[in-house]
Amino acid sequence: MTTNETVFSLLTLEEKPSATIGKVILVGAGPGDPDLLTVKALRCIQQADVIVYDRLVSNDIVELFPQHCERLFVGKEAGNHCVPQGDINQILVTQALSGKLVVRLKGGDPFIFGRGGEELEALLPFNIPFEVVPGITAASGCAAYSGIPLTHRDHAQSVQFITGHLKEGKDQIDWSSLARANHTLVFYMGLNQSHVIRHKLSAYGMSLATPIAIIERGTSSQQQVHTGDLAHLEILAKEAESPALIVIGSVTTLTHRLNWFKAKQEIETQSYPKVYQYQVNRKVS
Repeated sequence: MTTNETVFSLLTLEEKPSATIGKVILVGAGPGDPDLLTVKALRCIQQADVIVYDRLVSNDIVELFPQHCERLFVGKEAGNHCVPQGDINQILVTQALSGKLVVRLKGGDPFIFGRGGEELEALLPFNIPFEVVPGITAASGCAAYSGIPLTHRDHAQSVQFITGHLKEGKDQIDWSSLARANHTLVFYMGLNQSHVIRHKLSAYGMSLATPIAIIERGTSSQQQVHTGDLAHLEILAKEAESPALIVIGSVTTLTHRLNWFKAKQEIETQSYPKVYQYQVNRKVS
């Protein structure tokens, strides 16, 4: 059954659209620090009738939700989808057909391992208008807060983002292309697959001495950076907690010199009232 068929099967005859169809705005919440929200993302959040959000949206950002909006938590994590994807699609369709401005808020960027495209496709049969507000993806945000430049002329001329979650468990990754030199790899949601990552990369020629870093709870006051080499990836992964990114490549050695972010500090939010006032005066189209 396709995504659209799932939505059709879940909608009932009683769920008739209102005279005015609403809108769905797919918004990237960034990697966690509320200061990394875009101006447009904050405007959409403050004007939403309904916010549908998941586990990767930080508590600091949830605190910015306006009192008037309805909050629908559809949190997902590895091995535990409290709301199936088909039901999330139904929620977006049903809320929009009732005439509401729906913000679908996702951690990072909604078009990078966020299933954003799948959710927008579910809106098409109902002619529901939508918009996409990009966010800072976890790879760039967490790496920057860890002092790890993903590209560097002396270390890496390219970077690649890889998901640790494969559809229906299929291995669709071209591991031979990942094991080359002068290249940075960033694995999203890869902690539970650390043994596979280490085995596959070493099998295709990557040295077990290759430097790595695991960034845990990046950009938050609980951020931790675990460093080591590919040989010890599984051990480091057991020390880290999700959400976390695995960064592989010699650029990770720069964290010891360039790590500027002071973890455990309270995130400063005094500027929000002023920004919020600016947002209120500009309506979402």
